[in-house]
Amino acid sequence: MRSSPLSPCLSWKRMVGIFFLPFILSGFGPRFKQEENHVFGKVHPPQPRVSAVPPSSLPNPISLSTFFPSPASSRFNWSHLTPLELKNRSVGLGTESTGQGNPHFTLEGHKFLIFGGSIHYFRVPREYWRDRLLKLKACGFNTVTTYVPWNLHEPERGRFDFSGNLDLEAFVLMASEIGLWVILRPGPYICSEIDLGGLPSWLLQDPQLLLRTTNKGFIEAVEKYFDHLIPRVIPLQYRQGGPVIAVQVENEYGSFNKDKKYMPYLHKAMLRRGIVELLLTSDGEKNVLSGHTKGVLATINLQKLHWNTFSQLHKVQRDKPLLIMEYWVGWFDRWGDKHHVTDAKEIEHTVSEFIKYEISFNVYMFHGGTNFGFLNGATYFGKHAGVVTSYDYDAVLTEAGDYTEKYFKLQKLFGSFSAIPLPRVPKLTPKAAYPPVRPSLYLRLWDVLAYLNEPVRSHQPINMENLPINNGSGQSYGLVLYEKSICSGGRLCAHAHDMAQVFLDETMIGILNENNQNLHIPELRNWNYGFVFINGRNLGRYWNIGPQKTLYLPGAWLHPEDNEVILFEKMMSGSDIESTDKPML
Repeated sequence: MRSSPLSPCLSWKRMVGIFFLPFILSGFGPRFKQEENHVFGKVHPPQPRVSAVPPSSLPNPISLSTFFPSPASSRFNWSHLTPLELKNRSVGLGTESTGQGNPHFTLEGHKFLIFGGSIHYFRVPREYWRDRLLKLKACGFNTVTTYVPWNLHEPERGRFDFSGNLDLEAFVLMASEIGLWVILRPGPYICSEIDLGGLPSWLLQDPQLLLRTTNKGFIEAVEKYFDHLIPRVIPLQYRQGGPVIAVQVENEYGSFNKDKKYMPYLHKAMLRRGIVELLLTSDGEKNVLSGHTKGVLATINLQKLHWNTFSQLHKVQRDKPLLIMEYWVGWFDRWGDKHHVTDAKEIEHTVSEFIKYEISFNVYMFHGGTNFGFLNGATYFGKHAGVVTSYDYDAVLTEAGDYTEKYFKLQKLFGSFSAIPLPRVPKLTPKAAYPPVRPSLYLRLWDVLAYLNEPVRSHQPINMENLPINNGSGQSYGLVLYEKSICSGGRLCAHAHDMAQVFLDETMIGILNENNQNLHIPELRNWNYGFVFINGRNLGRYWNIGPQKTLYLPGAWLHPEDNEVILFEKMMSGSDIESTDKPML
């Protein structure tokens, strides 16, 4: 797409092209690395251990036994609690607290622990969905969790896409067929390190619209999206014979927390449309209080266990089982940073503590996949940083679906707690390396323009979200070429979050980014030394050393229509041939 603002300059022109590679700031909430202190030792049975935090230094000493249940004492057998085996259904995923023992989850009345792993269907080629889900099951997990990206499912206002790689229902039903339960996380905002946190970019067209609030414009858009999405989810619910046992309301709203009415509104919006399974929220452990919604199970996200991991959660709900909705076994990478890796032994140890103390959990990510296309978002903590294309995440499976040390350690761990053998591990997908190739043809940017649609013309630059294209929905992401005719040199100022390439007469002269928002545009390049021919007549010599700066052109030598101008330049070509009605001698 290109945009060509009209120029007020009527003289001979030269072009400045600004080549933007912008990405919308995703705005997803920060996930801060937690403290390093571990609370569990390796003595069996485990005993709580706190180091470097004297009880006298705590304003309100807290007993760890308040938060951590007693260790599990037997192996688990949930072979009868799978989507394929559980035919008679009346009570979905619930919670139970009798006062004797610890609160726990139940499924159809049976005690149940959630061993979840995250796989995002939109980040994995559909052809590999089954392979990744089978590997999740073979590792010992019983549940798959996935986000639902609004921006991909409604790329243009009112046009929905649930086909191909976005076929949510097919993914959920495939998980059921393999024997996995499903927890859906439909947002509207999902974070997930994707563009605008999964919100459609066309929402940004309205300057009065406030994202993630009960603002009228935002709510109207959410209502229409839910009207299309939720009917697809209804038959997938547990009580309808499907595998969906829980649905998450929004995502990490506690770190945003701009509107107290927003979360209750979403809660009611889901109930009103027929969501009957367990509803839950997901927040960082320090934001549980601000993100909690009455009538919805509060869960937390974390990277490490430490002495006060569940203190905020305990203030919200004392009689509910613990669920770690996101246990971060890795981390995403950003351009310019180092690749993140985490220790497999540490992951194994933490998960073993979850299981021993009957804490349900979801591994984020089990399989990260890839930010295909322009899917990746960006962070802004004082500095813009784009998320890289790979969403490998140092997850349990690699980006290509291969096994890792984490996979085998967790599989062995789950097997030690399982009363029945785990499924066989699927074979690896084959990999290949091909001989290097050299591109034989290329097409310059300026040659491509002739094949694009007509440019958008405007007196002011327009951001891509507001371009009058795609049925009024603008452009979500990608590239925009802005062109402007100028009559002199000067200084170009622009605030480019990612990177903008600046061209003068099709030659790149510099780059604008967050650290460099100003660029000098050099002067009107001129001709040096040569001769000018008009319609075959030699007007004479020009020479940039002066003093003569113009050549006289007799009007009688001009033709009524087309005229041929030939310059014989001996030194270096200039840019434009200008005319004036006054001599400069």
